[in-house]
Amino acid sequence: MADEDKDSKTENPTEKKLRDTLEKGNVPHSREATIFATMLATVIYVTFFLPARMGRMGEILRDLFEKPDQWKLETGPDAISLFIRIGWEIANMVLPAVVLFLTFGIGASMFQNLPTPVLERIRPQFSRISPVAGWKRIFSMTGLVEFGKSLTKIVIVSVIMFFVLRSQFFHSIDAMASDPQTIFVRLATIVQRILVIVLLATAVVGIADILWSRYHWFDELRMTKQEVKDEHKQSQGDPIVKSRQRSIARDRARRRMMKQVPRATLVIANPTHFAVALRYVREENDAPVVVAKGQDLIALKIREIAEANNIPVFEDPPLARSMFAQVSVDSVIPSVFYKAVAELIHRIYAVQSNRKRVR
Repeated sequence: MADEDKDSKTENPTEKKLRDTLEKGNVPHSREATIFATMLATVIYVTFFLPARMGRMGEILRDLFEKPDQWKLETGPDAISLFIRIGWEIANMVLPAVVLFLTFGIGASMFQNLPTPVLERIRPQFSRISPVAGWKRIFSMTGLVEFGKSLTKIVIVSVIMFFVLRSQFFHSIDAMASDPQTIFVRLATIVQRILVIVLLATAVVGIADILWSRYHWFDELRMTKQEVKDEHKQSQGDPIVKSRQRSIARDRARRRMMKQVPRATLVIANPTHFAVALRYVREENDAPVVVAKGQDLIALKIREIAEANNIPVFEDPPLARSMFAQVSVDSVIPSVFYKAVAELIHRIYAVQSNRKRVR
């Protein structure tokens, strides 16, 4: 069943899913990159900081064993003073290493992903202490990959170290009977060679692991076509619901428009396909305003309302089609229609004037 789900995830993750995943703290992270940064810090420390400090420590130990009479240990304060002296030298030797490890470790994490506060990562979860969940993580694909990387590093480092350091074996044994200061220097040289070998192997594995971790993270976020559709519905809204909402909005706008028809001054029709209702009152606007327009059934309804309210209806197909296409509701007509509409309004005023005379 899991294989079927995996095979069905053929779509790339959407921007929303990537954003939500990052907000939850699920980011691609390579452990090997952090290990490489730690090894690099170790090599820098061994190369530039350790030799001088190891020589200093060798001198102190040599004086301690060769000239014990220089160190007073008659009272408790004398012992404390000796411990403080040795502890200070050890701290002086270890402090640069601590600073380098912290700097390079944090830098490796920030290089992969910028730090962001994620409360989800610190929320207590039973799966983190569940033996069953831990067992599944160990024997999952990710766990097997981690085991393969560790085994590869051990094999590569062991083989290279055997060929590189086998010539140093007898020299190391001879150094055991030499000056303590010389022992530390030779030991530092051997350790430095070992660390360089480990660093090179870790660099190769780290580059491969960064590429693998990002590919695996992206592959795990792949979606099925149905998931993409569901997410689109959630973000954009259900198309059926939105279509229904648009239809309701159009109906409401249409009803509001029809309520404005009785206020119109005239209606220009085509004669049944198009109808445009205009209102012109000198005190309101400098030019006529379109209060309603429509085609087919809406056009017939506009004419019906106009005739019921004794609003003049003029049949002018070219003018009706042009105004329907170019003028929106509640907008003043363009100047190109001034002359044609003015003639119709003049005819209305003329009829109204004649009626007043007859009365």
